[in-house]
Amino acid sequence: MKIGIGQINSIIGDLEGNVARCEDAIRSAAEQGAELVALPEMILSGYPPRDMLFNDSFVSGVQAALDDLAERVSDYPPAIVGAPVRAAGPPAFNHPNLLNAALLLHEGRSRLVAAKRLLPSYDVFYEARWFVPGEALPPIDVSGTSVGVLVCEDLWDEEYNSHPGGDLLAAGAELLICISGSPFRHEILDGRIHHARRQAADVVYVNAVGANDEIIFDGHSFVVSAAGQVTSQLPGFVEQVKVVDTNRSGSWKVKPDPQREIFQALTLGIHDFAKKNRLPGVVVGLSGGIDSAVVAVLATGALGPQNVLGVAIPSRYSDLRSTESARELAANLEIAFEVVDLDSLHQAAEASLPHLEGGTAAENIQARLRSMILMSFVNQRGGFLLNTSNKTELSLGYGTLYGDLSGALWPIADLTKMQVYDLARWMNRDEDIIPAFMIDRPPSAELKADQVDPFDYPTLAPQLEALIQADRWSPAIASAQHKRWQSGVILKLSERAFGTGRLMPITRR
Repeated sequence: MKIGIGQINSIIGDLEGNVARCEDAIRSAAEQGAELVALPEMILSGYPPRDMLFNDSFVSGVQAALDDLAERVSDYPPAIVGAPVRAAGPPAFNHPNLLNAALLLHEGRSRLVAAKRLLPSYDVFYEARWFVPGEALPPIDVSGTSVGVLVCEDLWDEEYNSHPGGDLLAAGAELLICISGSPFRHEILDGRIHHARRQAADVVYVNAVGANDEIIFDGHSFVVSAAGQVTSQLPGFVEQVKVVDTNRSGSWKVKPDPQREIFQALTLGIHDFAKKNRLPGVVVGLSGGIDSAVVAVLATGALGPQNVLGVAIPSRYSDLRSTESARELAANLEIAFEVVDLDSLHQAAEASLPHLEGGTAAENIQARLRSMILMSFVNQRGGFLLNTSNKTELSLGYGTLYGDLSGALWPIADLTKMQVYDLARWMNRDEDIIPAFMIDRPPSAELKADQVDPFDYPTLAPQLEALIQADRWSPAIASAQHKRWQSGVILKLSERAFGTGRLMPITRR
């Protein structure tokens, strides 16, 4: 059977735009000879709309958009789209009573063909807050083929007493289609393929692509045969509409380069945050260190050099090579570059605040003055400030509130310090974009004379990350929780990132 996979990028709440994106994808698949088209989970509303689903007018708007799309594509092959729809029966108290649904659009009408039965409530998912579990529905007949439809988690049924895929096969399904909004995490593609292979049937897996806030959807849609072979696979991190033939034989699978995947995920996250929020560009503080260098490369890859400003703010304690390497990096990237000397503001603060004689207060005021300078460029140019903190520093609270912990988007805050170095070396694989000084120097905040970071990062970074991934407690991690509550949007790369997927209390014993 020829099935069109529409791996597309929707915007939460942009119902008119999402209808147009879905229509374009269905038309493209039809022109390629598709007999059936499948689009991702919740593609019509954008995913995840979260508490927008408590707004009844928004849910009504989704229904109107669904009706509009069905009419627009009435002359095309049948299409499966994901959207939130109202469940039957009266809503429970303070609950929207919705289904995370797959709907078949055909001949100008829509009908429910699957509703997510397994509602994830872990990590960044809180689906039981908005949705109720769907009931088992029979397969659908498309051109004489019995097709079973699953919604994302329903394929990942290993940990449950329910087996939606098995139920559909027992009911006569000859192939399964899973529409999904599965976020990117390290090696997640292997997990998806594993669960598809367990069905012992032909499985077409269509995944969303694009970033919404901290969640990055990587695409990587694929087809697995009943024999467990990957017979077709779409690329990661880009939109594509492709017709796949479930009768195709053979084995085909690309093993992604882990560093390239991280780069693609983070540049997509930055790009979509800027584009979808209509923000014209970014400002990056270039300290001469590895973290800010990596963020600048990511920002340039995401938005183009014309939309990135690098700002160096040397202090009386800065190594002259810090500013020169920042200038060299900016030249390599062809981004705009400014230097603002900190000392005049620093002297004014010391004169006005006599209690700053040495110690942490004297160091932190410099970080906060730097933030003030960076935000002045944001206010002048528009756009937003990119934070440059890594996960190891954030774990320990090694940063200054309202200083270097400022910024709307935190691209590398789910990368440990050592992972940042790995990514920097990958960025330099063909040419030295990041100057050697930035990679080779001992890490330093340069807030006092001869300062270096007081950590053995090669030892400490993986230890802290292991604790976080295992949801383990440590005094050092717990003591910095109040700082993490005030962070910006942290792009998620791992199974356990700081942010909405790790809701730890500040006040605890």
